Parts: sequence; C-alpha cells; structure tokens
Amino acid sequence: MATQPRSDMETHPDIVAMRNRHEMAERFATTPRAQAVEAMALITGLYLAASPWIAGFNDFSTLAVNNLITGIAYALLMSGGFGRAYERSHSMAWGACVLSVWTIFAPWVVAGDVSTTRTIVNNIIVGVIALMLALMAAAAARPVDQSSGDRSSARR
Repeated sequence: MATQPRSDMETHPDIVAMRNRHEMAERFATTPRAQAVEAMALITGLYLAASPWIAGFNDFSTLAVNNLITGIAYALLMSGGFGRAYERSHSMAWGACVLSVWTIFAPWVVAGDVSTTRTIVNNIIVGVIALMLALMAAAAARPVDQSSGDRSSARR
C-alpha cells in the first residue's frame, strides 16, 4: 500500500501567516504607547459610565442611562486588547470613534431637556478625549501593508 506524502502543518502557509500576525500584535501590544492608550481609554470609558453621578446630573435619567451604556461599551471596545485580536482592533477603534462622537452630541439628541451647562461641558470634554484615544488606537492598529513590511522598521 502506497502512502501519500503528508504535509507538515508547522510549515503550512496559513499557519506561518497566523504566527506572523500574532507576533506582530504581541510586539505592538507590549509597547508603552499602546499600553498607555489602552489604560487611558479604559479610564475614560469608566469615567463616562460614572459621570452622571460624579458630575451631578443623574437627575436627567435619559442622559445618565445613555452615558452609563456608552461608557461601558467604549471601555469594552477599547480594552478589547490590541494583542488578542490585532486585525479586529482597527474596526473596534473605529467603533469607539463613533461612540465618542455620539457622546459629544448626546446632550442635544436624547429625549428630554438634558442640555444644561454641566452635561454639555462634561460630555464634550469626555467625548473629545475618547475620540482622540480611539483615533490613536485606530492609527496604531491599522493593517500593515504586506509589500512594505513592518511599519516600525520603515520609520527608522
């Protein structure tokens, strides 16, 4: 009985490509900049969730619930980890950008009269900070062009 030649799974092109992407993600996730962006984004999301009670506008229940849900969603999106899902980090960061823009406009959009100076200032400041962090994460996690190689070596 003749045996068919078996390919070694360790050298399969898909396995090699997956390992390369994982190594690239690990290199990026261990940089101080990536860790700082992730930590600041988590803190920003948690503050947004708690901001109605910290800034004192929890009487406006629609905006308080909106900020709570948006803050938790932002924190989960941005703390999803750059290393765990490198390819998806780019789209997760853009999703966080959308939440940030929503945070800025929420005092005028949600039902009820919730657009007081306190709510507007709080949501604009938190929204702008969240947007900057999400844009930094989106720029850092953008897909690397395979023909040009690794971005870090291109900067040197």
